[in-house]
Amino acid sequence: MQELQLEPKPLAAQEKKEAAEAAAPARKKKAKIIITVGKRKKAIARAVVREGRGVIRINGVPLDLVQPRYRQMRIKEPLIIAKDSWRSLDISVSVKGGGMWGQADAARTAIANGLVAWSKDEKLKRMYVDYDRSLLVSDPRRTEPHKPSRSKDGPRATKQQSKR
Repeated sequence: MQELQLEPKPLAAQEKKEAAEAAAPARKKKAKIIITVGKRKKAIARAVVREGRGVIRINGVPLDLVQPRYRQMRIKEPLIIAKDSWRSLDISVSVKGGGMWGQADAARTAIANGLVAWSKDEKLKRMYVDYDRSLLVSDPRRTEPHKPSRSKDGPRATKQQSKR
């Protein structure tokens, strides 16, 4: 009697993938998260954009409670231009450094960049650039460092000279 030896057939790539998927437990889909940065003077804002219910928070405070009102409107500019595309997103912005207005401008830049990165929409990007380029591009200007021995007076302060 003759012995039969069965050799395992090599699985095709698709069959291997299906076998691996069946063997592995069901995995959760990873949530899409976009993190962007905006800068203005000494202020740095980091915006985290994710799927949600349309909640926007600045340093943990809802955007509608930000005071003064003009500062709140300045931060809302990218949302108004984007119309309702942001209503299915949660945006959390943390801002450090600088003053009140530098922080507001940094936050609006971070929010606008986050919305453009999320939607990948060239039309939205063009709308932002047409309205105000600083919505997408952080202002590169920084304060000049003070010089030694007269640091309290500023970087270019000199003693006034008398003519006679």
